Amino acid sequence: MNLFSVLSLILISLFLLGCGPMALFSAVGQTVNNAAYNSAERDLNKSQKSRGAKAHEVAVANMHLGIEYMQQGAYENALTTLERSLLAKSDYAPTYNVLGLLYQRLDDPIESERNYKKSISFDSTNSSTHNNYGLLLCSNGRFDEAEAHFLNAANNPLYDSPEIALTNAGSCLFDDKPKVGESYFKKALDKNPLFSHALIKMADVSYNKNEYKSAYQYFKRYQENAKHTAKSLWIGIRIFKELNLTDDMSSYALLLRNQYPDTPEAKKLNELQF
Repeated sequence: MNLFSVLSLILISLFLLGCGPMALFSAVGQTVNNAAYNSAERDLNKSQKSRGAKAHEVAVANMHLGIEYMQQGAYENALTTLERSLLAKSDYAPTYNVLGLLYQRLDDPIESERNYKKSISFDSTNSSTHNNYGLLLCSNGRFDEAEAHFLNAANNPLYDSPEIALTNAGSCLFDDKPKVGESYFKKALDKNPLFSHALIKMADVSYNKNEYKSAYQYFKRYQENAKHTAKSLWIGIRIFKELNLTDDMSSYALLLRNQYPDTPEAKKLNELQF
């Protein structure tokens, strides 16, 4: 998995399950600790490497360490470490991308956007930044701009996870343009037929169009490739109900009540007395 994909996987839309503007995809890629930073910093004193290469190593090590701190919720440490990355290499686009993510977590959209723009100014081909910037724009209701950035990411031949950006585009546009949103989910599955987030979206879309057999096929593919959530169990229960698969409906209702008893989906289940 390349750097584009590692950073793209940090953020992906909660629209995927219709739960809100953004969510975190908890895949970070390479783990880097303080030893990595210290090692890279020591390399600055080794004459056999060019100073530019050494500075690049320090920038990369600190960026990855900043990502690790973010995953731990240590945002102050993350910010300090990312600033250290830019001290080593002030034009390192991926670090600005991660700073954009960090400021989104800190609920500072202005600073987040500034860093995404800075990242793109140094590397306009960075699909991860375009995808993450698209998420920010979509969460602020700037749908056309968001779509453009998602497509910029997806259409980059060097980006090996275009299904992420395409699914985000579909999720962003679906409420206002359901046909366009659905087309993006299908395009995501054309790129990766096993991408679980697009599969569960299509299961939900098909269910709401009364296309229950199609919904069931998407749902089966989803559960073969992903762990169930409260949302996915609720979708499955409703599909099973329409297809009169009572045993499956009862089994999934039991799973939802036992595994996610305090969720809105469990409350709906109890209200309908499934």
